[in-house]
Amino acid sequence: MAQTAALVQTLKKQLKAQGKTYLDVAQALDLSEASVKRLFSEHNFTLQRLEMIAELAGLELTGLFRLMAQEQQRLTQLTREQEQEIASDLELLLVTVSVINGFSFCDIISHYDITEHECIQKLAKLDRLRIIELLPSNRIKLLIDPNFTWLANGPIQQFFQQKVEQDFFQSRFDKKHEKLIVLNGVLTPEANLAMQKKMERVAEEFNSLLRDDSPLPIDQKHGNTMVLAIRQWQYSLFKNYRKS
Repeated sequence: MAQTAALVQTLKKQLKAQGKTYLDVAQALDLSEASVKRLFSEHNFTLQRLEMIAELAGLELTGLFRLMAQEQQRLTQLTREQEQEIASDLELLLVTVSVINGFSFCDIISHYDITEHECIQKLAKLDRLRIIELLPSNRIKLLIDPNFTWLANGPIQQFFQQKVEQDFFQSRFDKKHEKLIVLNGVLTPEANLAMQKKMERVAEEFNSLLRDDSPLPIDQKHGNTMVLAIRQWQYSLFKNYRKS
């Protein structure tokens, strides 16, 4: 799944570089635009269609695979020690999350109460961690892989679970830009696993939309957080009524 997602992301980047849209792909494949969007979302390509889309992006399949391999050499995760260094410094964490979300140096200092000197210090740390390359004039080149993730139950994830989750749910989720769906049901382990895979695809689509929006000015965008979770769990109150 990860390899397929990386290949599709590389293909999308090359199409964008050539100025090609989903509509152009739809015309080349003789499909509707909605069908093409679904193919990219579900990563459900035949080899023939993949080759046709690669040609539309000016590539042979071998060239597409080579580009994907080059991109996969980028950082996909930090070590636990590196995450701990970031999690223990709130300003460093703020700058880290900001650059991962596409903020420039000017965006950071204009949006947050952090001085230029402090911001440069934090960016220098991220350069040392190889999350970014700090270029002249404080330009930022992001070095992480498109599929970069924090360590499962690592210092960053634990920080957000401990510090942010209560604040996150302090909402009625009734505004236009909010939505909360809570479902409860009885599933087999196989169905649970199938649902987890669907959640991974939704997460990939979220990251894909982030990348598509990355060229837009920061003042046209707003911070968004999406929580996807599933586990075998029952309210503790209900557990008290279960027979042993």
